[in-house]
Amino acid sequence: MVLTSLLLIFGFVALLFGADSLVAGASSLARRFRISDAIIGLTIVAFGTSMPEFIVNMSAAVQNSGDIALSNVVGSNLFNILVILGCSALVIPLPVAKDQRYKDIPMVILSALLIMLFARDFFTSSSDTVISRLDGLIMLIVFFVYLGYLIRSSLKQRAVTPPVVQNTESDSKEPDYWRIAFQIVIGLVCLVVGGRVIVSSAVTFAEYLGVSERVIGLTIVSIGTSLPELATSVVAAVRRHADIAVTNIVGSNIFNALFILGSTAVVRPVAVSHEAWIDIILNFMVSIMLLLSVVTPKHRVGRGPAVIMLAAYIAYMYWLIVY
Repeated sequence: MVLTSLLLIFGFVALLFGADSLVAGASSLARRFRISDAIIGLTIVAFGTSMPEFIVNMSAAVQNSGDIALSNVVGSNLFNILVILGCSALVIPLPVAKDQRYKDIPMVILSALLIMLFARDFFTSSSDTVISRLDGLIMLIVFFVYLGYLIRSSLKQRAVTPPVVQNTESDSKEPDYWRIAFQIVIGLVCLVVGGRVIVSSAVTFAEYLGVSERVIGLTIVSIGTSLPELATSVVAAVRRHADIAVTNIVGSNIFNALFILGSTAVVRPVAVSHEAWIDIILNFMVSIMLLLSVVTPKHRVGRGPAVIMLAAYIAYMYWLIVY
């Protein structure tokens, strides 16, 4: 257990270092290519910090551990909104841009709704409760349509944004590009490695408690794989990159629900237990809660909603463990 504890500490150190490197590199990339922090947060940062969930789900699909695959996605999305957004908003109130309020957050709600519909098999004649390969394919199609919209938006924005002006003769583009690429790659590698080490170590601890697959997926695994998002969003909030802090969460939830769960279902249909249906409904309700928290006159996630989010997650964990 001493080695497991040391690995757990190493995982946290790797996460913090990776988050700081990724945020710095992503912000520099946005400035260099005249792309907003919001687009970078929805794509590179969100995809990168969701890699641990993808790795865990692919492993679960191969090993036919459907409960872990589904609860990892649902649990991660709940953790993203209630804990990560809550913690980030406690650091600094997070303003939410118009596009995020009316386009990106509704996509989070749509992705949660698709999980609900497919989990109940409304579109198949099968008597088994599964998210089928057809369901997974539809999720992937919706995801790539949304990704195409993001790419189109970034190209339109780049066309109207003035280029970065070099201040000195020593400001060469090539070293900057290499430095930015290095920061992003190192950040992603540290986040993925740190997330994997933490999950493996935490599951080792959990096995001594005799916890079920679903509970492990909703707690240890989902929280562990969401730690990159937590580290990245909190660091982004501390560095006053509010757009990255918010869009990292929004993008990760969309990526988790549509791409990761969709890919998992294509590899192997995901069984949905009766208990998991409660978590799926809660995931949809929390997505609605996210939208309601940003349609206030100030259009931001303030410290009041942040406290409510954190309290809601604590209550959910208590219910999950006790009942």
